[in-house]
Amino acid sequence: MTDEDELQVLIDDLAEELGRSVIIDDPLVRILCASRHFGDEDELRVRAVLQRDAGPEASSHVLAQGVARWTGPGIVPGRADLGMRDRLCVPLRERGELLGLLMVIDAEHTLTPRELAKIQDRSRTAAAVMRRRALAHSADRTAEAHFLLRLVHPDAGIRAEALAGGPAEDGPVVAVSLRVRDRELPDAESDVALHIVLESAALRQRHRVRTAVRDGHGTALFSGAATADVGGVVERMAAGAGRLLDVPGAVLAGIGAPAAGLGEAWRSYRQAEVAVRGAGRVPGAGAVVRWADLGPYAMVLQLPAGQPGLLPAAFTRLAEHEKADRLLETLRAFLEAGGSIRRTADALHLHRTSLYYRLDQIRAITGLDLDDGGDRLQLHLSLLLTALEAPEHRQTPLGR
Repeated sequence: MTDEDELQVLIDDLAEELGRSVIIDDPLVRILCASRHFGDEDELRVRAVLQRDAGPEASSHVLAQGVARWTGPGIVPGRADLGMRDRLCVPLRERGELLGLLMVIDAEHTLTPRELAKIQDRSRTAAAVMRRRALAHSADRTAEAHFLLRLVHPDAGIRAEALAGGPAEDGPVVAVSLRVRDRELPDAESDVALHIVLESAALRQRHRVRTAVRDGHGTALFSGAATADVGGVVERMAAGAGRLLDVPGAVLAGIGAPAAGLGEAWRSYRQAEVAVRGAGRVPGAGAVVRWADLGPYAMVLQLPAGQPGLLPAAFTRLAEHEKADRLLETLRAFLEAGGSIRRTADALHLHRTSLYYRLDQIRAITGLDLDDGGDRLQLHLSLLLTALEAPEHRQTPLGR
């Protein structure tokens, strides 16, 4: 009997003894196995069993109760708009690691102490089975993670060794980098959350997905996938990890461009690493950023961060001027319009005379020639660098 079969028998027996519907979900509230119905089923359970997924709203509601941090059973309140009744939820843990969630519908809170004790006992057994199941796959996962990290290593020699000893695969690959934004969270806790979402995604994709997690940093490599296929998956991974950590928005992600096979995977990985540095920093960027959407920030993000002393003195004088806000807005519009007076005036809703006056002020303060390509580049790069450190400017999704 496989571990999956043993889990199914366990919850079937428990459901028969209780006369209630029982289900085991993974830590992201995605169904692993379910008993038959006992007349107590609600709309959500029926939908989850039929579709093998409760849906993102239901998962978010359950995780919002903090179940990923529970150490014992508790009640997840129902929600009429989701077709969901109250449920008893028991975290399935082994050695502190969250392996899944056992749920029993209990709309009227009528479970007796004896039934609760029985549920607790079976939950311990289920956790042990799930732990054994996880350990059975751990050697394969460790070897795969080691291969992936060597495949994207900065050293070309190490990459070549990995390719020589690895599988022969053709087709495009897309790399993804995930990082936990809040460094106050323990690495161990962050790693568990990243492991869960990466493995869950890998199991549910039609594409081959290799994953690795280390020190609050997750890496995934999708084989045979286009960037468009990966985007939605990565957004769900980042959101799910944030919910598991009970810190929404804590996980950022970058997506590289497709690369031609495993031998070029490192290129997509480097791009993903740059993109994740732009997540939440590039004006307009959300928690998930694609390399292809970075534009000029793709270059700027590769420069050292948080070093304002590296900015040119000419730009610093402008940034510290008493009319800096207005003049920087004018400079930004002028450069983004390619130096076109008409387009700049239209963008700022300014009369051209007023625009010329402001540009003359910028020239006088900086001592730079706005008709000179090198001077323009210096000012434009300075604007991009300062924008990365200005969170108040982040308002709209990138590319909109």
